[in-house]
Parts: sequence; C-alpha cells; structure tokens
Amino acid sequence: MQRIEKKFTVNSIDDFKSNLLTWAQQYEAISWLDSNQYNQKYTSYDAILAVEEFTSIKTDAVNAFDKLKEYQTTTQDYIFGYLSYDLKNDVEQLSSNNFDGLGFADLYFFQPQRILFIKGNTIVFSYLKMIADEIDTDFNTILQTKQSAAKKTNNEIKIKLRIHKDEYHQKVAAILQHIRRGDIYEANFCQEFYAENADICPLEIYQQLNKISEPPFATFFRCEHQFLLSASPERYLKREGNKIISQPIKGTAKRFISTVDDTQAAFDLARDQKERSENIMIVDLVRNDLSRTAIKGSVKVEELCQVYSFKQVHQLISTVVSEVTPGTNSVDIIKETFPMGSMTGAPKISAMEIIEKEEETKRGLYSGAVGYFSPTGDFDFNVVIRSILYNQKNKYLSFSVGGAITAKSTPEKEYEECLLKAKAMKQVLLNE
Repeated sequence: MQRIEKKFTVNSIDDFKSNLLTWAQQYEAISWLDSNQYNQKYTSYDAILAVEEFTSIKTDAVNAFDKLKEYQTTTQDYIFGYLSYDLKNDVEQLSSNNFDGLGFADLYFFQPQRILFIKGNTIVFSYLKMIADEIDTDFNTILQTKQSAAKKTNNEIKIKLRIHKDEYHQKVAAILQHIRRGDIYEANFCQEFYAENADICPLEIYQQLNKISEPPFATFFRCEHQFLLSASPERYLKREGNKIISQPIKGTAKRFISTVDDTQAAFDLARDQKERSENIMIVDLVRNDLSRTAIKGSVKVEELCQVYSFKQVHQLISTVVSEVTPGTNSVDIIKETFPMGSMTGAPKISAMEIIEKEEETKRGLYSGAVGYFSPTGDFDFNVVIRSILYNQKNKYLSFSVGGAITAKSTPEKEYEECLLKAKAMKQVLLNE
C-alpha cells in the first residue's frame, strides 16, 4: 500500500505534541510512542503517532505468532500494536488461568491510515495515498487544536491490592524455596493494584503520568474501549537492518532531592551485588535467546549494568546486541525471545510456571510489549511496565508492579521495591 509523505517544521514541538494527542482522541485506534527526547543511542524518532485502522489483526494466543507473521509479511507496511505476556502460551506448553478484569486480546496490530513521525522540530506526515489530500488540512487542524477541557478524572478511585502484604511475604517465601531447591535461580514476581467502577479520562491520566516520569518509552495506546497509559523506561527489542538490540532493566534505587544523596544512591546501585547479579542473570538469558537467530559469534554485551537515571528512580540497564542473516523474518526473532527475560526469570520456562502459580492476576498486556514494524521489517518494542491499563466499558483499572526474586532477596525489601515502583501510578490516580 503506497504512502505519501509531507514534511513540516514547527516552532514549538511541545505545543504541537500536546495538540496532536488531543486531536488524536477522535480515533478508536491510537498508538503514541514518545521518547521524551531522552538521549538514547538507539532512538530513531523523538515520537510517532499512528491512528485510524485500515487493516488489523486481533487474536488469542493460539498460533498468534504465525498469524502475525502472515499479516506482517502480507501487509508490507507500517503496523503498530502489542504482544501480551500471555503469548508465552503460543511459544511454550503453558497456560494462563488467573483472574482477568481487563479482557485485552492477546495480540493486536493495525495498519494505520495516518502516521506522523517527529524528530526535533520536524514532523513527517505519512498517509495512505487514498487520503493524502487530507495532510495539509490535518496539519492546520492540529495547529489550531487546543488542549481540550477534557472531562476530569473522578478522584474517588479506590485502589485495592490483589495480594496483601502478609500473603505477598508468603508467596515470596515459596519462590525462595524453589530457588533453594534449584528449580530456578530468579523469578520476576508481580502483583496487581486495581480499581473497580473507575471513571477516568485516559488522556489526562497519561499526560500526568508522563509528566512525572518522562521515560524514553512512553505510550498512549487505544484499541476501542481499552487503553494502555505507559511510562515505561525499558526497551524490549529493536531491529535496525540486521542488528538486533535488547536492553533489559534489572536493579532499582530511588532518587533523592539532595544531589549528594542522589549521587551516592546511583554509586551504591552500580556496586550493589544483589542488584548486579539480578541484571547479569537476565543478560545471560537474553544472550541465549538472541543466539537462536544470531550469526554465530555475533552476540555481544555492549553495556553491562550501566546506571541510567530517570525522574523517579535510578536503574541498571544492560545492552545486548547480535547480528542476524539478511532475510531472517522479524516475527521469528521476536518469537524466539518472547516473553522478555527481565519479566520472567531464569530458567525461563520453569520461572514462568512458578510465577503463574503464585500470581493472582493474568498479566495480559502488562509485561508484554508495544511497538511497531516498518515496511522493511525493522521493529522497535518497549516492555509494558510502569503502566496503567483501563477498560472503559467495564470501568476496570489495573496496574501491576514486580521485582526479581533471587537467593539474596528478602520479602520485606521486595515489597518496598514494589511500592516504590507503584508510586507514580498511585500519585496520578489519587491526585496526591
């Protein structure tokens, strides 16, 4: 399907982006990916907006990757969408039987009629040929669109815990037993915070969450009545030509107002043996996953346990890269590495079996990935963490947080880390 492109420059990109998101709300399919101009080596665009389905695929986990491969290969265009964590059931002999209040499909991608790529103060409109004559009109409409007086979120939201503190301690203790027995050596155990009868304005909540965190992989995603509002700091996987890039995060420390204390916290994190061991275990797992499709000897660790600082937290991030043979199918590369090791544990299958048993909620889109494929097969996907998920139809709202349980973990500290990760989401929802 042919696209027509037209380039524009604006004086204030922040105003334009703000207007753009308000303008986009008229569509039932929206994918907004924003790097918040975070200085990241592998960032291709500052932001991308894709709206309005031309074609789409929506499916459960059964043969999902084969269906996506067929759709992506046939379409040969930009497609935007998500991979839910529960696609693990397509990759391995696993199942998901926990409670699901959100009802997202396991996989959804759409071919947009309108795409806007933003880099610096330049915006490239890429429209399907049949609507290309609307580019100028849309550009002028966006310029004149003002932040609408959106319906404010009802602050009577009551956030509940699916797993309470004592039960959380028991579950972590059970996972530690598996580690001592040698069944696994790391598990990413997650818990859900949720609200029923939640009446929110998704755009307003997303903008507040993004303002608090300003992460490099922020996402506002809509599929009809279902929304993802994400302040993710983590890249799952990217393809640039024949190069594959994975950037797992493991290791967290809170920020401090005092520069001295904050610098010390980052310094301590870089040398914390427990946090480093968590990260290194996942790096080993990622290297193994990438090696399945890589040219022999091409898997390399570019960065190991590098401290990156975000508004809320310091994180340890590693960068693992590989080369694939030209013509290697992009969906196959993703399938061989999914779900991402940073959200499962190691060994991966055993860890997924154990966390499925101990967790109380179906993860769904949480700890899955959102991103896009280009017409040439390049792709870029984030990890869905630090995210609010919302079903507007049944007014169910959910956000989950987790941490890596290793032999050195204590239930008390893991619980504290969960509360730290939940802080930004609670803050915007409760208007604290």
